Amino acid sequence: MPQRTDVDPFADEPAPELAPVRPGEDLDWSRIATYLRANLPADAFDPTGDFEVMQFPNGSANLTYLIRFGDSELVLRRPPFGTLAPGAHDMKREFRVLSRLWRVFDAAPRAYLFCDDHDIGGADFFVMERRRGEVVRDVIPPPMRHHRNVGWRIGMALVDRIAEFHTVDPESADLGALGRPDGFVARQLKGWKQRWDLVADERYDGDMADIHAHLEDTRPLPQRVSLVHNDLKLDNCLFDPANPDRVTAFFDWDMTTLGDPLIELGTLLSYWQQPGDDFDRSPTIDLDMRGFPSRQSLVRRYAESGANVESIDWYEAFGLWKQAVVLQQLYRRFAVGETTDERFRSFPEKIPGMLTGVVSMMNAKRIQGTHRTYH
Repeated sequence: MPQRTDVDPFADEPAPELAPVRPGEDLDWSRIATYLRANLPADAFDPTGDFEVMQFPNGSANLTYLIRFGDSELVLRRPPFGTLAPGAHDMKREFRVLSRLWRVFDAAPRAYLFCDDHDIGGADFFVMERRRGEVVRDVIPPPMRHHRNVGWRIGMALVDRIAEFHTVDPESADLGALGRPDGFVARQLKGWKQRWDLVADERYDGDMADIHAHLEDTRPLPQRVSLVHNDLKLDNCLFDPANPDRVTAFFDWDMTTLGDPLIELGTLLSYWQQPGDDFDRSPTIDLDMRGFPSRQSLVRRYAESGANVESIDWYEAFGLWKQAVVLQQLYRRFAVGETTDERFRSFPEKIPGMLTGVVSMMNAKRIQGTHRTYH
């Protein structure tokens, strides 16, 4: 297992979940406060309290702020500054999902208000309820450390919650028209290749193209259609500190659609570090994951929901290849001055390991199949 940073997951303190707003990421808070007081539904907050803003600093893409009106707390989400990848950071989509899904899936926070007047927030934004719980990112949160087998329970709780989400009937949430499930995986491959091409690093361009071609040639047939969050990983959810078997919320719903749910499981596996790994699978989740379930254990647990997981290696490889694209996108934002977030500076150094991991899977013939044509 690659050496993580010198962090003891059961002794060191986690990074703060809230911080003052990063330089360059402030908004026109006076205008936003006035707008929210005039437009938020009465059951969302008490508008009489003093207005205050903090930032959730640990995310890597969309900007997320804690908004306080006295004792009332809400969360505001908007895209990052600068050039956006096609189809990414869709606040209107995220609002559409969260303004409906909370009624039938209790891990979805409720969204209250969407604003597309860029004179207010500089971009589309929406406001939702604040959920309470613990994020597992670089250490086990102190309130959870006393639980027995806490890593194993956290991992199984997450995969169980994902499997539960995939059983939600989209029509029951008025989300049956959210996406086009036919050809979903083919569009994912094409779209992420286009995103790479926009930010490509010539050092890795040939390998990225070769892997894309192999994934295209071995693309599996989907087994079923469900709602797909598209970015479910350990640090995109909240846990109940009193009960590590319970996920209280999922975050970052801006890529939610209808499609093949194994894309979701493959994403989770692509981030999941385990003993014996020889490259860093999760540069944004710097956690020593000894004591957590293995990737194979997660797959077996998910299969208990009745899913056919025969082709899961393809989805895991796609997840790793997609991570390489994301890391390069984040680095490019830093390199051109669209963010001052220093975490992004070293992200290109992680790409070769991910590509080597995918190539190893291909050489071991874990990814093989017959080309499928979608329309």
